[in-house]
Amino acid sequence: MVLSREDLKDRLRRREIAPVYLLFGAETYLRDIAAKTIADFAFAEGDFRDFNDTSFSLNTEDNLQRALAVAEQMPMMATRRVIRITDIRISATGHRDTITELHEATLTAYLSNPSPMSVVLFIADDLNGVRKMSKLLKENTTAVEFKPLDDSELRKFAEDECKKSGATIDPTALNQFIARLGSDVRHLTNEINKLATAALPGKIITGELIDALVPNTREIDHFDLTKHLVAGNGSAAVTMLRKILDDGAEPLQLLGLLAYNYRRLLTAKEMMDRGVDRREVANVVKLRYTDQEPFLAAARRAETRKLVSAIHSLAKTDRAIKTSKGGGGPIAARMQIEMLVCELAAI
Repeated sequence: MVLSREDLKDRLRRREIAPVYLLFGAETYLRDIAAKTIADFAFAEGDFRDFNDTSFSLNTEDNLQRALAVAEQMPMMATRRVIRITDIRISATGHRDTITELHEATLTAYLSNPSPMSVVLFIADDLNGVRKMSKLLKENTTAVEFKPLDDSELRKFAEDECKKSGATIDPTALNQFIARLGSDVRHLTNEINKLATAALPGKIITGELIDALVPNTREIDHFDLTKHLVAGNGSAAVTMLRKILDDGAEPLQLLGLLAYNYRRLLTAKEMMDRGVDRREVANVVKLRYTDQEPFLAAARRAETRKLVSAIHSLAKTDRAIKTSKGGGGPIAARMQIEMLVCELAAI
């Protein structure tokens, strides 16, 4: 059974610590907070944490074996060891996977008899639900999925974060704030911190302050820009892009969101071509019910070749902006992304 965030909170409140966790899902900010919280609960007061809290990135070869070997060791002057295994990718296409069936024997051996003196956290960036190794992890760990927050959850989270920062925000301004942002909680938290600082000395966050400081990136989150590009509606795409940039969005942020949408489209396209059930496709690419029809319709219309070409173009523009190829600064970055959008619409 896959737990929700609330299920995990309840278990931690009861001080129920599992020997192995799998943390996955689109909401990476809350996932990372959960990993830290589990680690905090795993140690007792007076434990030598520095000796027993270690991380292993699977971007380094053989780190999975090293991590599980450390998990088998006795803790040093502590209640437990905590081992974080990060950069886990098990994708729909298998491209750049960091856990494969070559690791099956090693994983099965540990998961069938995990050390009671260790807490192992598998922290996944990409976990395709139909892949064999994903199922192995889900079925043999305490798996927790971190789904994107809906608007009511975002409002509650934003209100709580404002209180933590010492700022106040009225319901109208709060709704305005949520309407301008997508469901990325990390981004939302950063914007609240920025607003709370700008609201000094009174610490009152107003609608005027939100208009002045918070970029309107909701259009990207709702897939409209990508939908125009896939349909080849260059004029509409450029008009929308300029509005988003004029509202203060960062070009690199937009690139990341576009790349995310195109990768999801490619994943959905390949799954549908294989005859995978619509519900499974929607689950794998993290679609809310209201977003399923426009997203899957766009995926059906798109050609795999064109999606792959678009992803290459996005990567090329990302490198160009980061290396200041063609000029540095905001103006050059804006020009690069406007040229990219015109190119993507013509593909």
